[in-house]
Amino acid sequence: MLANALIIIGCVVAATAFLFLVSRTSTAPSRKESNDFTGAVVAVIGTTYAVILAFTLAGVWTMFQQAQANEDQEANALVNVFRIASQLNDPNAKAIRELCVRYADNALEREWPAMKKQQMPPEGEDMINQLWTLAGEIAARAQPDAIAAYQLMEELRLLTQYRRIRATQVREALPGILWAVLVAGGIITVASSCFFGVPNFRFHLLQVIVLSFLITLVLVAIADIDQPYQGVVRVAPQGFEFAARALHNQPGP
Repeated sequence: MLANALIIIGCVVAATAFLFLVSRTSTAPSRKESNDFTGAVVAVIGTTYAVILAFTLAGVWTMFQQAQANEDQEANALVNVFRIASQLNDPNAKAIRELCVRYADNALEREWPAMKKQQMPPEGEDMINQLWTLAGEIAARAQPDAIAAYQLMEELRLLTQYRRIRATQVREALPGILWAVLVAGGIITVASSCFFGVPNFRFHLLQVIVLSFLITLVLVAIADIDQPYQGVVRVAPQGFEFAARALHNQPGP
């Protein structure tokens, strides 16, 4: 949060410094003569940049919501695997339930702190592999529990899929070329607004401050939301917290 505030303040200060530089090199009356041309250019630049900002912000927010939904679905699939295993009369069922509890605890205690650093500990993947081995053995000999064994395999498939999506989302980020467009567009937009010839300098200064503040605020929001498991705004492990409580309070057969 402090870093974001410093970035916003720094950008606003830089914009005001550029405005003072422009005012020193040319007077407002001389710039006023070209206000019509400057206004047309700024309108095109501003409209284009506003569209880029809007689509980018909407895109990263959609990805953030997808990451949150994926976390909930992964936790739900884990609970379903545990509950189906509780209904099976198989020696592997208890081991599956224990692995489910360990998986939830590992996600909360190890994976979420590691994902803030764009890392994914391998323990969870090892547990998935063990679950597949145990479930495969159950399916091979589950004559009376064939339907339950099939449901177990299906929920395990979903659990594996959601985990792989989460592992991919940890590493995802906007490409550098897009960040270059966003930053360059912001600089050009704010700089262009400084070339207007406004007789009232205080009013012009206020306009530049508000514009630079708004653009920087949106860029900071995009940067935070872009990586759903890092930054100020990030996906909370609410689904796994619920799953851990449910699994720890679930009595064994």
